[in-house]
Amino acid sequence: MNYGFVKVGSAIPSLKVADCKYNAEQMLPIIADAGEKGVEILLFPELGITSCSCGDLYRYPTLLRGAQDALQTLLDATQSNNTIIVVGAPIATHDALLNCAIVMHRGKIVGAAPQYYTPTTGESSLKRWFTPAADITAKQVEICGEQIALNKQQLFETPQCTFAIEFGSDLMAPVPPSTIMALNGADIILCLASHCEAAGKYNYIKNLCTMQSARCTSGYIYASCGYGESSGDAVFAGNSFIAENGSLLATGERFATNSRVTISEIDIEKIRHDRRSDSAFADARRDYSSQSVAITRIEQEPCNSTLERTFSAKPFIPEVGLKERCTEIFNIQAAGLAKRIAHTYAATCVIGISGGQDSTLALLVTAKAFDMLGKERKEIIAITMPGFGTSSRTYNNAHKLMQSLGVTIREISIKAACIQHFADIEHDIDKHDVTYENSQARERTQILMDVANKLNGLVVGTGDLSELALGWATYNGDHMSMYGVNASVPKTLIQHIVREIAESSNDATTRETLLDIVDTPISPELTPADNQGNIKQKTEDLVGPYELHDFFLYHTLRNAYSPAKIYFLAQQSFNGAYDDETIKKWLKTFCRRFFAQQFKRSCMPDGPKVGSCGLSPRGEWKMATDTCSALWLAECEAL
Repeated sequence: MNYGFVKVGSAIPSLKVADCKYNAEQMLPIIADAGEKGVEILLFPELGITSCSCGDLYRYPTLLRGAQDALQTLLDATQSNNTIIVVGAPIATHDALLNCAIVMHRGKIVGAAPQYYTPTTGESSLKRWFTPAADITAKQVEICGEQIALNKQQLFETPQCTFAIEFGSDLMAPVPPSTIMALNGADIILCLASHCEAAGKYNYIKNLCTMQSARCTSGYIYASCGYGESSGDAVFAGNSFIAENGSLLATGERFATNSRVTISEIDIEKIRHDRRSDSAFADARRDYSSQSVAITRIEQEPCNSTLERTFSAKPFIPEVGLKERCTEIFNIQAAGLAKRIAHTYAATCVIGISGGQDSTLALLVTAKAFDMLGKERKEIIAITMPGFGTSSRTYNNAHKLMQSLGVTIREISIKAACIQHFADIEHDIDKHDVTYENSQARERTQILMDVANKLNGLVVGTGDLSELALGWATYNGDHMSMYGVNASVPKTLIQHIVREIAESSNDATTRETLLDIVDTPISPELTPADNQGNIKQKTEDLVGPYELHDFFLYHTLRNAYSPAKIYFLAQQSFNGAYDDETIKKWLKTFCRRFFAQQFKRSCMPDGPKVGSCGLSPRGEWKMATDTCSALWLAECEAL
């Protein structure tokens, strides 16, 4: 697998209070199974060797010796296991008792991280027994007969990633240690916890872990005590979370009586890309990096395993909250256009309506902007411009849409003008090449611009993010406008926005028209229809499926993934929908067009940003027009 992924696990064993031998025996099958699955880092809960409910028994040598014996059992059994194992145990120095995370690899202890902030209240009240890291004077501690260095700030570095450790009480602090350790290079934070349950607490902790992963631009793994802990005054559900940069990747079953492990993969490549791209992270690193951080190197071999984490085939489409997302984007578009109308004192907006999804959304946005400004929709000039390839379906839908929205309707055929133009430039009208197609697109744009000039208006652009990425627009034709409201909305999302607006409409005709527009094949309609008047020129037959291109686009812009990694993820995400050769074919097309068509994006009109991906040359995407695609295409050829 690799591709920058590190497979991690949050393990919740079923324990017995103070029975260290039993607890170690419960951990061993989990460790063995994780090793077989290629888990590279496996985390157990706080004080998992003894359980977290031992109370005053933590002070007793019998329990402490039992903990050491149990740790030795784990060491002896894991000498051939490549997994890095992190378990919680009480460790005594000459003058203090420490709540530690013990880091093991291939039968050896490679480090011990003490709890930084020890709580004095709550279910644990651990300060009754344990000394916090800030008060530790010892530089070393003996564990299983070996002297292990003690460091208050410690990183563990493998060839694949760098990780650090904190405890549940540390996570609750105003400035968790993980914040500082992330700024010093920790890609992943491991959190050993002993949080008991209370109504509403689960979501609070889950959100805290997820947001800490976002704040640290890191992976975050959380494991808390579960079944087998004392239920005298508290219940422990055994919560486990795996998060990455603000996204919750996996959660474990709660209140289970059996041992279990939650597994996912942390994308180290993505984390490091995001950090390099974030000037705020770099500034914070400058202010809070520490020279006192100790680094322990662990020579772990890469694990060969399958990818268990899933990636959405439609990354621009949220899996939850789609209606809210569509509404929010629609309002952003409308607010941007409203500001531009007010700023330019435009008397009207002029927009070309084709009966396709893009122009439909642009018209809906324009109507919303006029509503926001208190302007009459009749002041919107909607122009349908039938040409040689216009189908009856799109023509009729364009008229129905304009009528239902109450805008001013104009129809201007481009046929006569294009025939005259073909004669002027001596082009054979029966030769349906790029000149034939682009002449029509530019004629339509000329009409819109001139009408806008005549009426002191503003031309609203209809082109979307997917078309900009592929350069699927005629230069100085549909490529140009005075404000492009769809410029950062991808094709796969546009249909959902239009559908949501349709389903929320109280007008049956509007709803029926919008839903039919969503179901109409995507086409520029620049070549004649077939004998039955149906659309003959289908964009996705020519340039490839937009759901594939939007997948490629998202991971190119948002994550800076290589073609090989995008191909690998597309194989997983589109399994059963497209075969490998089809994915490879359109990935090569995407890479070729994305680089070759930059010149169109270098002079694209203004338009509102609606998400994390955009191609505006004024801030979202900066690339020289003459950039060579050779490296990307060579990687595609090698797939």
